[in-house]
Amino acid sequence: MIGWEEGTLGEQVEYVEPAVFADAIAEAVEESGSLAGLFFFGDADGQVELRAVLADGGDLRQLVAVLPPTSRRYPAVGRLVEAAVRYERLATERFGIEPEGLPPQRPLARPTLRDGERRSAPVPGLFALPYGPVRSGVFESVEWVLSTRGEEILGLFPEVRPKRRGIEQAFEGRSPEEAVVVAERVEGTACIAEALAMAGALERLSGIEVPRPAALARLVHAELERIATHLSSMVRHCEGAGQAVAQARLATHRETVLRLRAALCGHRFGRGVVVPGGVTGPPMASPRDVQKTLERLEDALSADLDLLMTTPSFLDRLRGTGLLHLDEVVTLGALGPVARGSGVSDDVRHNRPTKCYEELGFRPAVASEGDALARQQVRVEEVRESFRLLRAVLAELADGSGWQWATRPWRVPLSPRDGTALGWAESPQGEVLTMVEVQGGRVRRAAPRPASFHNVDLFPAAFKGDIFTDFVFIEASFGLSIAGAAG
Repeated sequence: MIGWEEGTLGEQVEYVEPAVFADAIAEAVEESGSLAGLFFFGDADGQVELRAVLADGGDLRQLVAVLPPTSRRYPAVGRLVEAAVRYERLATERFGIEPEGLPPQRPLARPTLRDGERRSAPVPGLFALPYGPVRSGVFESVEWVLSTRGEEILGLFPEVRPKRRGIEQAFEGRSPEEAVVVAERVEGTACIAEALAMAGALERLSGIEVPRPAALARLVHAELERIATHLSSMVRHCEGAGQAVAQARLATHRETVLRLRAALCGHRFGRGVVVPGGVTGPPMASPRDVQKTLERLEDALSADLDLLMTTPSFLDRLRGTGLLHLDEVVTLGALGPVARGSGVSDDVRHNRPTKCYEELGFRPAVASEGDALARQQVRVEEVRESFRLLRAVLAELADGSGWQWATRPWRVPLSPRDGTALGWAESPQGEVLTMVEVQGGRVRRAAPRPASFHNVDLFPAAFKGDIFTDFVFIEASFGLSIAGAAG
């Protein structure tokens, strides 16, 4: 142990020698905690800083170790904490460091040769089949390499590296406003959540609190994003199960949500709403129109979901498919509906809530069966809860003739002090965690960790005797953002 200091948020930041970094993390995880993120920051002089973020309910703690330019080795965290493996593999490729004891794996970021070894199997009669990267009904390109002897999927490997875009480098040297714009583009299905995580970190470094109307407006956009993304997952489930009417109706409801978002801010995915210190301004649509649209949408969607979730031919395709046991989701650090479908109740809106979520009494939806149906049920309940939150917030934001506080500031100026801070938000896929370092008023370096970066490693584990026709249900139940999974 080297020592500790008080972090920006009051959390404990402990500095340890690289030789004991892995042991310290393993000990903290064993004491009822979890590895929320593992960040690697390189300096121009060749020094690499290792920062582990550990979560224990709503409490955060950081462990930091520094590798000098003369050293590129340290005992791997991944040999003790499996959730760290993906982080260390990526860091190895980016910085050339060598986590000792980490088993050799396929590259995540560097191109791989499409040689015979990749396409053939060492066992006679076992075939490796590429599925993707471009497929019908999927908005992001991803290749899944499946091992099979026939119908049953015996193994699966995700090829997400072509999606890697060097996001960390895109943040360097940006102003706070520019950093939030970049954050919105980390993953399209979580624009608001990524922007909230980045803005939250910058606001903590500035020591400010956003105005209440801005906090309420942020919640509105975050919950609309959640509804739209969850509906995308449900539409794919209906498509796979041959539920044509339900598929069409849910797709229509999703389109209604996207058009409402565009009416509120001018962009179907909410880009440009969140800014450091608040939001750009009051909603563009009238309160009466927004409330009427949401009321009609909630009534129609609720009726359709009630019917869908009592349709035997639909439920039978999801029940028992893509099973994940509780110990698996805990070991690999699953997040969002993937974790909550197996009994893990963690949700940032409950564990580390903003004042608005805390006042509204938010409680996460949890199921215990661990299959695709459980993950679907979690999303259904989250959609219902989102509508409840929206009703309450819009009632406070709107009066009889317009938006309240319309003449008051919807954002406050901020001037982040030099230092490092964490930001977070609950995206539709789970917790988004962003670490930001500011120097001289600009972002020196930043690293977002989307939920799918954790969840993608659970995907192969979900195939326990499942067959090819089950693939679409398991994939839809995960709701992965491939851009987020690529890191």
